[in-house]
Amino acid sequence: MLRNKLEKYTLILASGSPRRQQFFKDLDLDFEIRLKEIEEIYPPELKAHEITNYLAELKASAFEGELNPNEILITSDTIVWHNNIALGKPKDEQDAFEILRSLSNATHEVITSVCFKTNKKVEILYEITKVTFTELSDEAIYYYLENYKPYDKAGSYGIQEWIGFIGVSKIEGSYANVMGMPTDKVYEYLNNLS
Repeated sequence: MLRNKLEKYTLILASGSPRRQQFFKDLDLDFEIRLKEIEEIYPPELKAHEITNYLAELKASAFEGELNPNEILITSDTIVWHNNIALGKPKDEQDAFEILRSLSNATHEVITSVCFKTNKKVEILYEITKVTFTELSDEAIYYYLENYKPYDKAGSYGIQEWIGFIGVSKIEGSYANVMGMPTDKVYEYLNNLS
């Protein structure tokens, strides 16, 4: 459906995330993957979606001057925002444990920004989803870390994994967003392209 509408465009997903790549496959979109190493550093005064907007655009800016007229580059960034702190990917097992302890019995926000860049313009959209965890025991956290090793995930967890099944008591907003891509908004954006 959307694939036919986008025939004149080439979609480029600049993400090494298997989950984001799978989303694009599941949306039945033709796309190619182009990757660049980016140091994900942002100004310390930025808060919440300002951080993800900045990083998504930073990832896109690495392709400046490289896009053909029919190409649409898509980059994104996800953080967990909790107690006014951005929780990215954990540094190690201890860091992951501390992060999950802080999320236990509390509500946090998962924020994803998606940047669409062409050779003419840059547009960014973002989504915020609220996720509430039940009380997580230390044993449950260690079991999860040992068996699922979520060290490549913002906030040290994947909602689609074991911890999401046993620990998430409430979610307000887009489930796909918590996995790293607000697919409904991405689809709508692409569908509205002329």
